[in-house]
Amino acid sequence: MTATAARRVLLAAPRGYCAGVDRAVIAVEKALEQYGAPIYVRKQIVHNKYVVQTLEKKGAIFVDETEEVPEGSIVVFSAHGVAPVVHEEAAERRLASVDATCPLVTKVHKEAQRFAAEDYDILLIGHEGHEEVVGTMGEAPDRIHLVDGPDDVDNVRVRDENRLVWLSQTTLSVDETMETVGRLKERFPALVSPPSDDICYATQNRQVAVKEIAAESDLVIVVGSRNSSNSVRLVEVALGAGAKASHLVDFAEEIDEAWLEGVSTVGVTSGASVPEILVQGVLEWLAQRGYEDVEVFRSAEEKLTFSLPKELRRDLRAELGAASGS
Repeated sequence: MTATAARRVLLAAPRGYCAGVDRAVIAVEKALEQYGAPIYVRKQIVHNKYVVQTLEKKGAIFVDETEEVPEGSIVVFSAHGVAPVVHEEAAERRLASVDATCPLVTKVHKEAQRFAAEDYDILLIGHEGHEEVVGTMGEAPDRIHLVDGPDDVDNVRVRDENRLVWLSQTTLSVDETMETVGRLKERFPALVSPPSDDICYATQNRQVAVKEIAAESDLVIVVGSRNSSNSVRLVEVALGAGAKASHLVDFAEEIDEAWLEGVSTVGVTSGASVPEILVQGVLEWLAQRGYEDVEVFRSAEEKLTFSLPKELRRDLRAELGAASGS
């Protein structure tokens, strides 16, 4: 093998946990420490199989709907956000809730509230059925219209083409979102843009980083779960940026050795809900197969942190007692 064909790994940075995911996972851990198991979590706290399994072992119980949480219990709402009706359901069941919604998702919710109050129709760019989209649409269901990619633009029906604004799910591909916006503006020239970009900084940074390694990679391995929108987007972005192949895996043992045939350069990155231990597992797996030379490609520094949900800064047990009238 020549020097130029030596086996190497290009490791993208930033990768892995974003500030919103870190906050949400810590919120569940702190709730378990402070109040003891079980702590109920509505939906997956973040879209990662390993994280969910780890928290389950510590005493977290994941449910799909609020009605599955026993009355008077503590429930944590996931980082993806919930519709107002979910808060109402929790109150009816006398649940003490910890809202771990990512602050960047909360920003989109507040934008939806404001534009709906100003009688705009809102075109929400996102994927149908995704928890974040469901939560955002719940803020103004009679005003928000889902646009699921560029090909969905022709299906949009609105009340007044002169009072339109677009918002987006925070975990989308930047390039595809801008393509959708372009198509929407062709159809609706008066379309208003949000005050600031809705796609979160971490999603954008990870897409920029994977673009940098993709063009030089024969194979890009993205660590992340299949229900993680931002992880799936990284595979798409890698392929679009020149990677010859790209695959999504939760764990190193899911890598197919056949993928390495004829491969000298492997790019590695991970979605925003992926703990670093899983990436290290992939690097160890690759090193055992001759890919020991790891070069880090850093495209940005991330220093943003979010404070824990306010509910964790007060005594939830006292709130539960007051709710039950004890």
